[in-house]
Amino acid sequence: MNTEQFRRAGYQAIDRICDHYNSMEEKAVKPSVEPGYLQKALPSAPPTKGEDIEVIANDFQDLIMPGVMHWQHPSFFAYFPAAGTLESIIGDLYASTAMNPGFNWMCSPACTELENVTMDWAASLYGLSKDFYNSANVGGGVIQTNASECAMLAIVAARSRYLMLYPDVPMEKLVIYVTTQTHSLGLKAGLVLGLSVYAFPVRTEDNLSLRGEDLREIIEMDRAEGKHPFVIIGTVGTTSSGAIDNIDEIGETLSDYPEIWLHIDAAWLGAAFSCPEYRERCRVPAINEYADSVCVNFHKWGLVSLDCSGMWVRNRKHLTEALDITPPFLRSSEGDAGTVIDYRNWSLALGRRFRSAKLWFVLRSFGVEGYQAHIRRSISLGEIFVERVREHPELLELVVPPSFSLSVFRIAPRAVPDISADELNELNELYYRNIDKRKDIMLTRTELNGVHCVRFVTGALETKPHHIESAFAICSETAKASIKEYIEGRVQVTKQHRTN
Repeated sequence: MNTEQFRRAGYQAIDRICDHYNSMEEKAVKPSVEPGYLQKALPSAPPTKGEDIEVIANDFQDLIMPGVMHWQHPSFFAYFPAAGTLESIIGDLYASTAMNPGFNWMCSPACTELENVTMDWAASLYGLSKDFYNSANVGGGVIQTNASECAMLAIVAARSRYLMLYPDVPMEKLVIYVTTQTHSLGLKAGLVLGLSVYAFPVRTEDNLSLRGEDLREIIEMDRAEGKHPFVIIGTVGTTSSGAIDNIDEIGETLSDYPEIWLHIDAAWLGAAFSCPEYRERCRVPAINEYADSVCVNFHKWGLVSLDCSGMWVRNRKHLTEALDITPPFLRSSEGDAGTVIDYRNWSLALGRRFRSAKLWFVLRSFGVEGYQAHIRRSISLGEIFVERVREHPELLELVVPPSFSLSVFRIAPRAVPDISADELNELNELYYRNIDKRKDIMLTRTELNGVHCVRFVTGALETKPHHIESAFAICSETAKASIKEYIEGRVQVTKQHRTN
């Protein structure tokens, strides 16, 4: 392909992307394909001779796109927001022209320095302490792929720091702390690193958040048994319910155990730090005082397309000392002089993409005010759904207090008199299965301390109030149909039992 052929193919691609976004609302949210559909549609081997780019592009439209889940659809309310903006796409396109592996400053000074700058911009946007700024030359920010990688790196850095303090501690005695509501990233890190993980049970009456006194009790118990807790993952906005751990209490407790690292996973909810009125509720002051590292995913609620996860550390040496392996061929005069950041020592991978370009395009295009407006609008849309649920207590109920743009609900017990807790869970499992059959809406389920329920989260850029009203109508009508189906099924089982 020469540049003129690329120009024509690029124009066509941009046109099709625009048509896709313009027609998003007309599409079903979910694809109507069966597992293995693409294997049947595509050849079993690559072509022997190269094919025309237009033929390939047409096959992408005709074969690939029908199997895509539309996370930007205005009726997508599942998992977490993934507001991949057009501004971000443009940034990604330009970043692709700078095909540098980015493992040190010398590879491409702009790639490193733009990441330095944009991570400081984001820290400022989120109200983080200047301890976390790259410009402070002590802490700093780096872009990773996702929150799981951020947690893994924080745990590796915490382990390295702890073993430097206590070199005689055997690895099998080290313990990672999470809660039963922490994302699976904590358990996965333990699995990958071969370390024990303890998950604190959290109580519904505490809004599923970890309390400081519970942390202290387990630390003392573990130490008495010869175990060595060295890191805890505190969450601001859990995946299941949006719970926020008591970071202030955790931090105060850890003041007596300064060797234990505090990592904050704010992957989804961290974007709300951008609004000053939410920072206290999101525990930003406590994060600034106590956290050793913080993660916020720009690619969730933060308007940047996958993948782009921000990680800040209070002391960069703890990260680089754990990860720095520099053979002669990776050395540079700038790195030896210590005048630049070499991001290969801040992550697991050597090569890295130019992700800061798309973050830069988004932050400049939206500005602080536009970014904040997006967050506030998403929350206000979520509040519409919450209000509708509260208006129909005879049918639906909130399981836990709403958390910003996330609410968790279920069919209410009063909808079916004399129903046991187990039966109510069965009913709500049926309810979710019936919702999940639909192609015009996407929700996900969860379980909170044994209670089966459904999550509803807003954040797509094109979602408007009428989409929320339509979603509630679907949820309420499906609830009524599910109750009828459940009762009829229960009656049928009773009849069969009597017949037998």
